[in-house]
Amino acid sequence: MEKKLTFIFDSVSGNESFARNVVASFCLSLNPSVDEIIDIKTAVSEAVTNVIVHAYPEGVGKVKINVTLKNSRVYISVKDSGKGIECISKAIEPFFTTKADEERTGMGFTVMESFMDNVSVKNNKGKGVTVYMVKKILGTDKCETMA
Repeated sequence: MEKKLTFIFDSVSGNESFARNVVASFCLSLNPSVDEIIDIKTAVSEAVTNVIVHAYPEGVGKVKINVTLKNSRVYISVKDSGKGIECISKAIEPFFTTKADEERTGMGFTVMESFMDNVSVKNNKGKGVTVYMVKKILGTDKCETMA
């Protein structure tokens, strides 16, 4: 069975926690472990933060998140309509940042990759960026006993 969720929100800092919690809550039907939920929340947080910091330098824009649950996998896309990324291959390198003056570490994509099974980034031809992430949910054993 496939379940889908789509939501759109403003690219402001206060919405980052909203986004990660909505995605995490939606994933609960797959019976993920606590670690898997933390992984998903962390990756979504990084993707949304990248939009907030980089996509709309002149103001606030929209962030669109799609989540699909299918065959024990979570498929997440985080899309903006901002300025795009000049060079994706450079942007995904660890420690690369265009905002060093703001004490950014340039680890957003690296963090996403370390918590998800697959991460890819697509420039939308001058109309923003979409980050795609996939996580296989191994879940918890419902018959587990306390030791």
